Amino acid sequence: MLINEQIGEWFDHFHKNPEISWKEIKTTKKISEILTGMGVQHHTFDDVTGAVAEIGEGDRIIAVRADIDALWQEVDGVFRANHSCGHDANISMVLGALAYLREQELGGRIRFIFQPAEEKGNGAISMIERGAVDGVSHLFGVHLRPKEEIPFGKVSPAIHHGAAIFLEAKVTGEDAHGARPQQGKNALDPIFAIASFIKSIHFSPYEAYSAKMTKIQAGGESLNIIPGNAVFAVDVRAQSNAVLEELKERIDTGIRSIASLHNVEIEVNWSDYTPAAEVSEEAALIANEGIMEEVGAEGLSPAIITSGSDDFHFYTIHRPEIKAAMIGVGADLGPGLHHPKMTFNHDALDRGARVLAATLAKATFLE
Repeated sequence: MLINEQIGEWFDHFHKNPEISWKEIKTTKKISEILTGMGVQHHTFDDVTGAVAEIGEGDRIIAVRADIDALWQEVDGVFRANHSCGHDANISMVLGALAYLREQELGGRIRFIFQPAEEKGNGAISMIERGAVDGVSHLFGVHLRPKEEIPFGKVSPAIHHGAAIFLEAKVTGEDAHGARPQQGKNALDPIFAIASFIKSIHFSPYEAYSAKMTKIQAGGESLNIIPGNAVFAVDVRAQSNAVLEELKERIDTGIRSIASLHNVEIEVNWSDYTPAAEVSEEAALIANEGIMEEVGAEGLSPAIITSGSDDFHFYTIHRPEIKAAMIGVGADLGPGLHHPKMTFNHDALDRGARVLAATLAKATFLE
């Protein structure tokens, strides 16, 4: 079977069998079966999902990462695992790159990291802790991009993701009858105040950032009870790690003040922090050369700046000596990433795999 046809078959399998973060058991097993079938040495882990494979010889180690988890979301009225972020495509492109590379002469070793739980924001750390990037000099990733970022047929050498963090909070007040609000502590009033407050936080117009409420849950079936308890969540993003940290601090301070003003308790939990990209100019240049080799100047797209985030960038936060870049593949993707009905042109899969293979091969021959 031709490699491009095999990539399509792999994609079909992973697309039809999505698994959520930390539950990618069958996905890991399938990846292991594919690697075994190709005669590629690899290992899995006893305590987490995911796999690591390696080809080539020598002291230099170049790595590539594929995220393997799916989202949990409502699709046609039913909540289920769903590959609406394209990780099924990422797995298939990385396996395709491996298929193209395993018979080539290489200047070093190439390590293939099939990482769990990108959507939870901590899967990369689990791989770092288990030695997946030990000895690695350059790290590459790959991801399909929405049509508004890159048109079909073009490939970008780097994606400059923003930083993100999520706030989940619980308001504890006291229920009251709708006719006697003075007897209780309304949990909704401070939430509305917080929603208004976060819109009033401003930075330089040259900085990209946002904070918006994404969940409020309060009250029950009785419409004459003012709820004393509620939970809410806020999605916080910035293009730089420094702005995100300051935005987080301002929100923390504002919530404490609003809690005091309304005489309620607000318990705050920050989670799923994902850092902004630290793109290596050298790694992006290597990817640029790989793109030129496979699709030519007409297929080269500039680097992308996006407010989306990816835990890929934890690798360089924890191992700053690693030179990293994530390749973006134009795929006519719409309506958008994380949309439950996301679709794309599958012809992009082989193009992404070939560009990735060329990039990785070039990196092994660096002096």
